[in-house]
Formats: sequence, structure tokens, C-alpha cells
Amino acid sequence: MENWQTAGIGRVGSRGCTGPLDMKSTGADVRMQWGVRIPLRDGIHLNAILYLPPEPLEPRPVIFTLTPYVAQTSHDRGLYFASHGYPFLCVDVRGRGDSEGEFEPLINEARDGFDITEWLATQPYCNGKVAMWGGSYSGYTQWATAREHPPHLATIVPAAAPFIGADFPGRSNLPTPYLMQWLTLVWGRTSQDKLFWKNELYWGERFRQWFESGAAFRDLDRQLGSPSPVFQRWLEHPFQDAYWDRYNPTAQQYANMSLPVLTITGCYDGDQPGALAHYAEHLKHCPVEIRSRHYLVIGPWDHAGTRTPATQFGGLEVGAASMVDLPALHLQWYAWTLQGGPKPEFLRKNVAYYLMVADQWRYADTLEEVTRQHEPLYLSSTVNPTDVFHSGTLGAAPATNSGPDHYVHDPRDLGRASLESTVDPQSRVDQRMLFASVGKLLVYHSAPFERDTEVSGFFKLSAWLSIDQPDTDFRAWVYDVAIDGGATQLCFDSIRARYRLGLREPVLVNTDQPLRYDFERFMFVSRLIRKGHRLRLVIGPLHSIYNQKNYNTGGDIASQTVADARPVTVRLFHDPSHPSVLQVPIGS
Repeated sequence: MENWQTAGIGRVGSRGCTGPLDMKSTGADVRMQWGVRIPLRDGIHLNAILYLPPEPLEPRPVIFTLTPYVAQTSHDRGLYFASHGYPFLCVDVRGRGDSEGEFEPLINEARDGFDITEWLATQPYCNGKVAMWGGSYSGYTQWATAREHPPHLATIVPAAAPFIGADFPGRSNLPTPYLMQWLTLVWGRTSQDKLFWKNELYWGERFRQWFESGAAFRDLDRQLGSPSPVFQRWLEHPFQDAYWDRYNPTAQQYANMSLPVLTITGCYDGDQPGALAHYAEHLKHCPVEIRSRHYLVIGPWDHAGTRTPATQFGGLEVGAASMVDLPALHLQWYAWTLQGGPKPEFLRKNVAYYLMVADQWRYADTLEEVTRQHEPLYLSSTVNPTDVFHSGTLGAAPATNSGPDHYVHDPRDLGRASLESTVDPQSRVDQRMLFASVGKLLVYHSAPFERDTEVSGFFKLSAWLSIDQPDTDFRAWVYDVAIDGGATQLCFDSIRARYRLGLREPVLVNTDQPLRYDFERFMFVSRLIRKGHRLRLVIGPLHSIYNQKNYNTGGDIASQTVADARPVTVRLFHDPSHPSVLQVPIGS
């Protein structure tokens, strides 16, 4: 494993991308053309803004992004890339902005992306090579376009790209009220960005009102004053099936992708599961010789930081080495893959990841190589550990004689909703909700670390749990706890009991005996745990204003109300026959 102290492509300011935001660097001479009409095979025309380099040049590789957020949102990027010699187009997806047609989230982007690519290849400013740029939805549109294998698509650089059915519309088959916040953003044709971005407390308050009303999740859109046929259709497909499969590339389509790919995500990127699912599926199915052309960067970033890094987010602060100039990295990538330039210096190996606290970039040939071993920490207790200050333990040896721990979860409990609506849902350091949940969850602590230790990779948890209802929701959180008691959330994973055997088929619980639940969908973590710090594991109900509420009956969750609610008693076992264990990924 290599340890590289510097980013290698320059330092940037607090917004993380001085190129697109510095008008002196982008230049006032970029030529723009509004209202470019791109014809599609079904007669629909999409709208685009075209940015051309300042001086007429011979045909060049062209970059485009396909977005539902209205083309002007990428204006700074268009100026940046055009000022550096690349024609750039920001294209409204069908039915959004000034594009014709009807917007149906995510489903038309594959065929439309193909048509855009092949039309661009015929334009006088294009030399026949087309690349894509963008993150989040515009990261997904890159994979969707690539699945159709347009002959002139030369490379993609998907950042924070969701994998439909895995992390959007719900992670692990658990939908959230955020879906309606997002659908409000893309409702109609114009931008709703202020309503979406500038009103976090507004949304928290509205979600609290729904949570406390006891109304069905299916009624959320009407309660918010925005009835949504899309929301209702999505609720008809509560688990992964062919409906969701159709959005993503098939195994054969991944196998046929021979173009170079640069995947970008972050340790706190909510779409990291999707980005890494695309990455893993491509490497799994493509020929061996193609794998070396797929690079992965995992930074200390949240979702927005995968395009515009920041040193502070979610209550966290990261070091100067984190501030990679991502626009410059894109330029170097395009120069390498489209024009035969040198490989970007930053990409020392195929996997680049940032070790938090140490403020270092590290490198590996594969994502699996990042983790040297998993160190088991076994759950144990001498008292029922429902309090941070009276917790159980995470130890190196299995418990020898220990009775089960337990908590009772009542879906009718509204005691913490008001507080939660005032807590920043993006904070990774605010412990108020944990302290307000005494008696309602289980807490375990490790011994203090004897030396600084790199924890890099994916946590895993096997927990033996019993419930006395057919279904309920669990969440497991992992924290780094400092000597002064401050705690940083590293990652979490959730399981709906009916999906304990897999996400493609619900199987209700029909016994009160312990069953093993494998929490294997924690997000990637890379952090230096300092000497004297401890790990904290919290296991409890998923009972939040920001999640669909499970009333524990085993019925259609989206349609049930508080009148259907059943309290559930959850027991966690950690005896020799049922060793509950947290697997800690120790970095190389």
C-alpha cells in the first residue's frame, strides 16, 4: 500500500473548485449558444446550452452532462471546460427545462443519452470523441448512456452515481420522506432549488407533522400538498425486482463497456452504495484487460463534495490534503483518455482513498486490498446496555455466559420527533438524539485503542436477534468516541426484518427464537482511530421522522397507519451458541 501525502493536482480554496468559480480563470470570451435543439429518435427535441472555447479551433472532443436540474445549474462548469479548450453542453432531460416530452425520473436517460452522444459526434466542433461529466443524477445518466454502447462515447466520469434499487429511491428497501422533497425539486419544468436547498428546517418540520399524524406513508405526498403519481408508482414496488432492474445496466451491458471510467464518491456520500455497486458490477463482468482502465477515488466528502470538496461538512473538519481540485482532475483525465496525454499524477494506482484524521491519500490496486484483515469484536454485557453510560462491551473474546439484552420499540412513541426536527440530519457529531433515546436502544463500547490504528474498508455485523412480531426495522451505527466523550459517526446499516435473507424477496418472521441478521451494507470508511479512542456500536429501531415508519405487523407498510401499530420486544443474544460480533476493517 502506498501512502501519498499530497494531492498532486493542486490546492484550492474553501469551495473546492476555484476553476469553475473563478471568472478570471474561465474567461469572458467563451462563446455560448442558448436553446440548442438536439433531435431524438422519437421526434422529441432536447434543449441544451452550448459552451465553445474562446477561439475557433479544429474539431475537439466534446463533453456533455444530462441533468433534470435545468441546464443553467452547470453554467460554471461549462465556462470552465470551454475555457480549457473543450466544447461543453449542459442538456435538460426530456420534460425538464426547455426540453420537450414528459419527465419520468431515470427511465429515458439511456436511449436519450445514446442519441445525444451520436448527434454530438456529427457536429462541426466535435472530432468524433464524446465524454460525459456530472454527479448524482448526472452520474447515473453516464452509466445509463454507457449501457447503450454509443460508438462515439469515449469515457465517463460518474460522481456519486446512484444504483437504482440499491440506494435510490431507498437504501436496503427502506424508502424515506426525502423522496417527496426530491420529487418537489424536479416537479414541473422550472427550478425549485431554493425550496429544496434552503429549507432544511422546513422539511424537517413537515416530516415531523407527518410522523406525528400517524398517517400512512402513502399519504405523504398529499399531506405535503404535492400529489405525485411517481411517488405512488414507486411505492407499488417495495423491494428489488424487475421493475428496478430495468434502470441499471445488465451483466452483459457491463461486460461490453470497454471505455475508461473514473468513479468518484465520498465516505459520507449518500450515494456511495450506488457508486460502488456500479464500480463492482463493471469490474465483475468486464474482461480482465478492461479492469485496469477503471479508476476509483473515495474522498472525505459528502454528496456535494464529490464535485465541490469542502473542509467542513456535517460538523466534521478535514485537512488540506482533502481539497483535491476535481475540475483539474477531470481535465487531466479527459486529456489522457481523449487526447493521449499523460495519466493524471493523482491516480497513482487504480484506487485512491483518503485516510481521515491523518489527512493522507492512500493507494491500492483494488478496493479489497485496502483492508488487511477484519478484527472481530464480540458483543457482551453484564447489565441491559440501554444507556451510553451503562453500556455493553466489544471485546476480543466471545462472551462465555451472558443473557440476552433487550429493548422495546413502540411505533406510537412520538417523544423524540420534536427534537429530531431541530437537529441537522446531515450532522455526524450531534449526539442529542442518542442521549434522548436512553432505554430505547442498545449500546456497546470497545476498550480504548492502545495505538493509532487505521480503520479502512467495510464494517460487518452479525447480530443474533429475536422479535415477537412478524417484522420490524433495525439500524446499527458505528462511532469513533474520543477521550473527551465527543463522538463521530462513521457509518450505519439498516435491515428490515422481512428482508434479512435478501433484498429481492420478503420473508416474515414466524418465530420468537433468535435469528442471525447480517449487516453487510455499511458504507466504506477510512479513518485513523487515535490511541485512547474507542469504537461505539449502537443497535436500535429505525424510528425517525426521516424514514418510513414500520408498524411491525408484517403487512403493506406504505398503507398502514398508527391504528395498526404493534410494540415489539427485541432481544440481542451474545452467548456461545449465538456470538454476535462486529468485524472491524483494519487498513493495510
